[in-house]
Amino acid sequence: MAAPAESGAGKADLLPFKATEKTLANGLKVIVVPTGFPNIVSLQIPVQTGSRNEVEPGKSGFAHFFEHMMFRGTKEYPPEKYQDIITKAGARQNAYTSDDLTNYYTTFAKDDLETVLKVEADRFQHLDYSEDVFKTESRAVLGEYNKNSANPMSKLFEVMRDAAYEKHTYKHTTMGFIKDIEDMPNQYAYSKVFFDRWYRPERTTIIVAGDVEPQKAFAMVEKYWSKWQRGTYKTDVPVEPAAKGAIYKHVPWATPTLPLVTVAFRAPAFSEKAREQAALSMLLSLSFGRTSPLFKRLVQDEQKVDQLFDSTPNRVDPTLAMVGARVKRGDDAVYVRDAIMQTIAKARTEAVSDKTLAEAKSALKYGVIRSLDNTEQIAGTLASFVHFNRSYGTINNYYRVLDSLTPADLLAAGRKFLTDDGMVVTTLSHSTLPAEIATLPKLARFEPKTGKANIDILVQKSALPQIRYKLLFSAGAAHDPAGKEGLAALTAAMVAAAGSSDRKIDEIAKAFFPMAGSFTEQTDKEMTTFTGSIHKDNWTAFNEIALPMLLSPGFRQEDFRRLKDAQKNALQTDLKDNNEEELGKERLQTNVFAGSGYGHAALGTVKGLDSITLDDVKSFWKSAYTQGAVRVGISGDVTDAMTATLKQALAKLPEGEGLPATTAPVGKMPNGLEVEIIEKNTRATAISFGLPLTVTRSHPDFPALWMVKTWLGEHRSSSALLYQRIRELRGMNYGDYAYTEAFPRGMFQFFPNPNLGRKAQLFEVWIRPVAPENGHFALRIALAELDKALSKGMSKEQFDITRGYLMKNVFVMTSTQDQQLGYALDSQWYNTPEFTKLMRDGLSKLTVDDVNAAMKKHLSAKNLSVVMITKDAAGLKEKLVSDAPSPIKYDGNKPKEVLDEDQVIGNMKLNIKPEAVKITPAAEVFAN
Repeated sequence: MAAPAESGAGKADLLPFKATEKTLANGLKVIVVPTGFPNIVSLQIPVQTGSRNEVEPGKSGFAHFFEHMMFRGTKEYPPEKYQDIITKAGARQNAYTSDDLTNYYTTFAKDDLETVLKVEADRFQHLDYSEDVFKTESRAVLGEYNKNSANPMSKLFEVMRDAAYEKHTYKHTTMGFIKDIEDMPNQYAYSKVFFDRWYRPERTTIIVAGDVEPQKAFAMVEKYWSKWQRGTYKTDVPVEPAAKGAIYKHVPWATPTLPLVTVAFRAPAFSEKAREQAALSMLLSLSFGRTSPLFKRLVQDEQKVDQLFDSTPNRVDPTLAMVGARVKRGDDAVYVRDAIMQTIAKARTEAVSDKTLAEAKSALKYGVIRSLDNTEQIAGTLASFVHFNRSYGTINNYYRVLDSLTPADLLAAGRKFLTDDGMVVTTLSHSTLPAEIATLPKLARFEPKTGKANIDILVQKSALPQIRYKLLFSAGAAHDPAGKEGLAALTAAMVAAAGSSDRKIDEIAKAFFPMAGSFTEQTDKEMTTFTGSIHKDNWTAFNEIALPMLLSPGFRQEDFRRLKDAQKNALQTDLKDNNEEELGKERLQTNVFAGSGYGHAALGTVKGLDSITLDDVKSFWKSAYTQGAVRVGISGDVTDAMTATLKQALAKLPEGEGLPATTAPVGKMPNGLEVEIIEKNTRATAISFGLPLTVTRSHPDFPALWMVKTWLGEHRSSSALLYQRIRELRGMNYGDYAYTEAFPRGMFQFFPNPNLGRKAQLFEVWIRPVAPENGHFALRIALAELDKALSKGMSKEQFDITRGYLMKNVFVMTSTQDQQLGYALDSQWYNTPEFTKLMRDGLSKLTVDDVNAAMKKHLSAKNLSVVMITKDAAGLKEKLVSDAPSPIKYDGNKPKEVLDEDQVIGNMKLNIKPEAVKITPAAEVFAN
């Protein structure tokens, strides 16, 4: 065993931590990083296996598949026992698979480090699963593919990669080819081979970061991981031959969506020594990022696209660098493609200035530092680099390379890699694009030819050099005037994304770029929050630019048109057309609170947005953003001078209390099951159901209901009741969760954003998409499980486990700088104690009888509003109102007790009246 090696933070290091590294005799690499954050430890275990390693035909998708299977337990720790341990640790965990790695991560209280290391060691060395369990999980993977199939960008990337590669395994995405996923239930024997080959210590790194003592951590790893045996399997990933010419591929899309245009090129592999990959990444970022001339031209001035983006991923082998745009009109697709190619041609022929490159390096450095505000983020960032060479130094070496880049390096990379032969152009659209899009011009065609306010400020002082402040206004969608739905959100966007009277938004973006500053907005029902984030070194310069955006907005007509279009696209395309899951959740909210200020999405309605004028925005801004309507918080290494500066600036806000206070909306309590079926051309069926709640954080029953939702279906948790019964046992879908507070954008994150305070809430159950033939059964089993939970109540053991988890998890969900500041302001708004104190005090006083009483008092399994999104709406309605049996068929064998229970559930009477079922075409959703 090698002796520990300390990796001290050098002068040019990006990470300012002192890490200790050790390689065990079996080849396992261990990296311990004390971060200085108290109480929390993040364990990250990157394994050097991803879709790149799937070299055998017909066997794609197995690296991602084992991301799932690794949660299926061992003989020593079967799933329920394993999850019980994780729950008692108050931990949140997950995993992800990339082209080159699979990373497993768990964040928990430091006292549980040895326990977590012990159970993780067991599953990495002794994973055990039956063929039936394997088949069940394979159907869940297919469900995940079906979920992703609703996203046009995912499909475009799949087609682009398939076209770009001939032999290399980057040809398929991490999900794998659909034919291989569909055949996966037949690959049980091979799954054992795959695991035996790739899950070995010499391919694995253990990262322990947080409040940890290195020597104790090493001893624990040695104790539980040292007997893991090295592997012997070796194989060569196929080498991709040289590109033979430009390629064009088109993806027809069945449902309405905005067209996509991407232009991709062969790109070099990641290197912490050579400059080519870093140089190409920097070149494309400068050419197509938010400060680029093309962004200003296409997004702001001409407003032909609403998204422009680039990507040069870090990969073990040569990969694809990509530039893409979402086009507002199909007729402009050729124009946008040519604009991208013109910019690429310029990047190949004209060097960037020293000043531009220096500003980009500064923005990159401060941007990464800004993100490192909690232990899990630090460990996760490290894991994304460690897997290359299993070394702590890789990330610091890479950023030294970036820091050493010259304009000549960028120009050389552009000339070498941005070529006609290596180009892949991919488009996606619902409508027909101009025929010219299929004929690719040469890049040479585009090359340039030669020739005093009474405002209290909440201060959370810490050692973090990143300063963050929040300006929370009591103004949201509930204040939208009738017929102007979406006004609050559009006004906030005009403040944060349309410049000030002195500077246009492109000028502000360029000024923010070298300092990695940001000024963003979030609008909900009752709140609009502006968040400024900047390194303390740039405090003065940042606020001279950022605060005038709020105090003296530009209100330019071209920005108004651009942002109004963007908001309509976010409502119609992103939410309604491309995301059944979030659509169902948002529609349930609007149905339950119909007729109130909560009866429309924060984004508004199509009709409401169409009616909004620039004068409406100016009037709302003047009335809503006043001194009396704002709450202010600031965190980081804050000085008295900073708070004084902020207070002095906000003194320029108009005096007054702001908009009239809203009353708590009264939600519509359903009588029986009231169902809306949204008819949409989709592969799967999404389900959300719930009822209104008067319980908010200021209500005495709030901690009790918080326990109930955690027990029923903690968001993204695999140990909760609904998940275990629907997802784990039956493999019907990707997840099943419950909520007692609003959680918009839930499919993208673990925890809700702060500053979503509401005067009324919704109890909601989210059944992630299932196969259409199982839609009726999925509703039945969710209702059956909810009814059983309500009637039987929580047991004392379940109560103790859930409370123990929440007592610790409350620290995890409030661990970032943004969360801590946001929750503190929310507590002011609700007039409650600080959130972790509120929850821990409330939870500690509860009894199991209290929780069961609150559950029965506020929830129901009989009277619920239901939203279902499916293709065959009429067929589903007929099944619901006729109470037709809904049998379910499995690929693998199930125990007799499960099959018997399925038969009972499949015949359960829901007693839904025909008049209680409404079918709505997707095109009509959020229209009025």
